[in-house]
Amino acid sequence: MADWVRLTVPAAVVASLASPAYAVEYLTIAQSRKLSFPSATEFVPIDVQAWKVASDGKEAGRYVVDRVIGKHLYIDYAVTLDAGGRVQRVDILQYREAYGGEVRDRGWLNQFVGKSSANPLQVGVDIRNISGATLSSHHLTEGIKRIVSRYGKGAR
Repeated sequence: MADWVRLTVPAAVVASLASPAYAVEYLTIAQSRKLSFPSATEFVPIDVQAWKVASDGKEAGRYVVDRVIGKHLYIDYAVTLDAGGRVQRVDILQYREAYGGEVRDRGWLNQFVGKSSANPLQVGVDIRNISGATLSSHHLTEGIKRIVSRYGKGAR
């Protein structure tokens, strides 16, 4: 066997095993829905990734799954809106970037709670930026704003 093959193949195997996998699924859609609407009795599809949620026949809100680009890779997230169209909860379902994962910190995500289409929903105005995750911060904020505008109060 040639020396280069004998030396290169083991190094390539070690390098591929040592390289970290960055795509992490934090919550499934089913887990996120249960956290968002623990007493829901019905999820009625509105479109491919959005549901009208009811609890004992009464509208409880909306649940929407979306995807935005971070810096290079997609971030899958879910937004829960209460019956009044205000953000009730935001969950990061899957994060694929090697850095900038601070956007999944509950403290950062909780900034969106209570926001509606009446709020600016803009990084630097009513949403804090995260240094080192600037693009992820901006893109998630823009995505949440789009969801609130489309599925919030008045968008019934």
